[in-house]
Amino acid sequence: MNKKALAILMRARMRPNHLTNFALPPVSNEANQMLSNSQGTQSGSNGHENGNLNDQRSFEAVRESMHSAISKHKTEVLDSVLNDFSEGYFSLSFENRRKLLLTLAKEYDLSRTQVRELIKQYLGLQPPGNEAQSGGVEDECSLSTFYRIERNLRHSLKPVYETLFERINSHHEGLKFLTILRADILSVLAEGNIASLRAMDSNLKDMLSTWLSPAALELHQITWDDPASLLEKIVAYEAVHPISNLIDLKRRLGVGRRCFAYFHSAIPCEPLIFIEVALLKNIAETIQEVLWDYPPIVESEASCALFYSISSTQPGLAGINLGKFLIKRVITLVKRDMPHISVFATLSPIPGFMPWLLSKLASQSRLAEAENISCSSADNPGLTFYENVLEPEEEKALINSLGDLAAGKSGMEILLNVLTPTTHEWTDSDKLLSALKPPLMRLCVRYLLLEKKRGKALDSVANFHLQNGAMVQRINWMADRSDKGLSQSAGIMVNYVYRPENIEEYAQSYFSKGHIHSSDEVKQYTQPLTEMNPRTA
Repeated sequence: MNKKALAILMRARMRPNHLTNFALPPVSNEANQMLSNSQGTQSGSNGHENGNLNDQRSFEAVRESMHSAISKHKTEVLDSVLNDFSEGYFSLSFENRRKLLLTLAKEYDLSRTQVRELIKQYLGLQPPGNEAQSGGVEDECSLSTFYRIERNLRHSLKPVYETLFERINSHHEGLKFLTILRADILSVLAEGNIASLRAMDSNLKDMLSTWLSPAALELHQITWDDPASLLEKIVAYEAVHPISNLIDLKRRLGVGRRCFAYFHSAIPCEPLIFIEVALLKNIAETIQEVLWDYPPIVESEASCALFYSISSTQPGLAGINLGKFLIKRVITLVKRDMPHISVFATLSPIPGFMPWLLSKLASQSRLAEAENISCSSADNPGLTFYENVLEPEEEKALINSLGDLAAGKSGMEILLNVLTPTTHEWTDSDKLLSALKPPLMRLCVRYLLLEKKRGKALDSVANFHLQNGAMVQRINWMADRSDKGLSQSAGIMVNYVYRPENIEEYAQSYFSKGHIHSSDEVKQYTQPLTEMNPRTA
């Protein structure tokens, strides 16, 4: 084993937490508490009080450095102040970070009293005449007053904490610090929606989006010749299909494969997002053929560039669609370097399908039980909320596949009972697999195309690719037999296709109308369902 392989192997055993270890409370508080307990009840009590006092002093010191970083004039030396703030922030427990972030969001917000006063002044002005016909001294004075109040109003609508973010961004390693800061904000918001913190997060997200514009990002192809420290990060941050060993990693970076990443100069040697590509003759139907087929085809014979994994490495950049720009850049690069590649597609997971289906089956089964509904929904056409998600022939085939085990149960009950266990024993029965394929494929297409949230696809991965201008080309049965694939989508995966000439058109129609473009093959799955129940979710 060479030096590089050894370094990767050793480092990969210490995979970084995807939610960043900075968000975890330091262990020193726990150690101090154990020490104080060993000194008796009284000394333990004193130790706890001293620990709390030290925590409070530490919090106040960081809060003071934060205030200094905001209030100091920009011409003053800020480096030491920003260093104190960043180092102090990392020393805080998560609870104290939470308190500091809430302080920043509430006490350093904009002054609404000032905004209201300026709006009153603005509304009290007499609108100037036609600017094309004006030019007198009086008109110029009137316009000057408008411009002055408008400038002051714009300034007053800017929260004070934006000054802190701007100054941190200009500081050494400041952009990385801001991504960690936002990851902590998102962690706090996950516990409960706090309006002031939500507003601050929105502001910071917009600022990060500007600083991370495509013009500021550098595209780099990851190869086996890159430093071990970088390859280790690819192993650690792969979020879709975990890299199992060094052979797997080398295969993904070798012949017939590509890996591209976006970098920012302010965060050196740290990929912000990366995408893995397989060069194939045809669009792959299973992840097994992408990850394990060997040897790969001769690259000159490939006609398809398949995107099979895209991973974001920074939790603090959630909601900032760097993937959209990355995919477009990679398509442009591959077309330039390999003109024989004509198809750009994905083999994507469907992470929300099984949670949606199991929830649907459970709720409908409870409703059926409460209303004493018999096996077929046709027996009770007047019930408004009940829906048998299985078609009659699908239900019959499912019941027949289990024989006596299905006695007295409806098809939906059987489907729920079969799919709920995490052991996935249903995949071991050819008869059951044959009975399950038609309803699961049809319901999966329904989930992808018809189930909506605020007019957009309910599935997060589908929404990502559709808003980037892709179309739904094909769904694939038993495409991912891993435990993760079976738990997420009953092993079903989907091919999205990017047609360069249609990307902007498809993205716009999805954004404005929620329209999802799909192939005729996929649309066929929705026909029976649409005829039975034209209402979409």
